[in-house]
Amino acid sequence: QVQLVESGGGLVQAGGSLRLSCAASGRIFSSDAMGWFRQAPGKEREFIAAISWSIGNTYYADSVKGRFTISRDNAKNTVYLQMNSLKPEDTAVYYCAADRLYRGYLRRSEYDYNYWGQGTQVTVSS
Repeated sequence: QVQLVESGGGLVQAGGSLRLSCAASGRIFSSDAMGWFRQAPGKEREFIAAISWSIGNTYYADSVKGRFTISRDNAKNTVYLQMNSLKPEDTAVYYCAADRLYRGYLRRSEYDYNYWGQGTQVTVSS
């Protein structure tokens, strides 16, 4: 089992920044990958970014490329999402997730992720 706990959400003005954290515990393996997703009210869950624990390669959705940065601290079993130049349309609940079947290519489908955190709310005011 893997436990994921997100933190760092909140209310920020447009153009501001937030850094989300996802602390992982349990059976974490260096062969896993981690992803960030978000879900706005009335919308489907959307892929944001993914990173591998091993070599730290990354993959981003076009909607956040250049504004968001995913990173990880292997010693702390923590994945981060640095969000800059936030827009009102970034408002959503943000989730981190673990891909236990990662085999060298980062994936964007929520169905490829096996464990999920409870989510953290990010609200961007205009």
